Amino acid sequence: FTIARDPLRIIILIAGAFFWLVSLLLSSLIWFIAVKASDPRDEPLQKGLLIFGVMFSVLLQEAFRFLYYKLLRKAIEGLVALSEDGCSPISIQQMAYVAGVGFGLMSGAFSMINLLADALGPGTVGIHGDSQLYFLTSAFMTMVLIFLHTFWGILFFHGCEHRRWWEITAVVVMHLAVSGSTFCNPLYVGSLVPSYLLMAGAATWAYLLSGGSAQNLRRFLLCKS
Repeated sequence: FTIARDPLRIIILIAGAFFWLVSLLLSSLIWFIAVKASDPRDEPLQKGLLIFGVMFSVLLQEAFRFLYYKLLRKAIEGLVALSEDGCSPISIQQMAYVAGVGFGLMSGAFSMINLLADALGPGTVGIHGDSQLYFLTSAFMTMVLIFLHTFWGILFFHGCEHRRWWEITAVVVMHLAVSGSTFCNPLYVGSLVPSYLLMAGAATWAYLLSGGSAQNLRRFLLCKS
């Protein structure tokens, strides 16, 4: 509804998904090398490497988000130079939203692929007395990450645009917190509840930074112009 009808937004969406994909490729490569270079029988070490891999992946994703912002900033300058009226056909706020959706959709796609791979077997979820809610909670976690990447894109680009580095830091900290909370699993309440609370906070923050207000929200809910 908000992207598919605009060719320029589709290009920004696909490019954002590509940037997230490259960050995942690099972080996976680093983690793979670290695992192969370590003792696979040392369980504490392997768990530590997994935590390191997740945290490193988060930092790399945010680094690529910054690189994508710089690229889009150059693109806006080119669009302004080529336009007849000297105005860009898309604002930086719209770019931030579309780029965030691109990051989120690719993140969700890979989460879905991993779930489908686990669903192939062997065995059945919960067969050893573990929670049978693995797939359901994973679906909810995938959904919250897609929304969070969208909101983080808006917050991150706003921080870069106005040199508010604390906003960028807040995005990185929230991303680390959400990813770190997954280590509470299979205690799924410990990961889902904080993630959804952070999503509500990030959504409100992104809405206000985008020019939203309580009055606008009330008009939208009441279908008033």
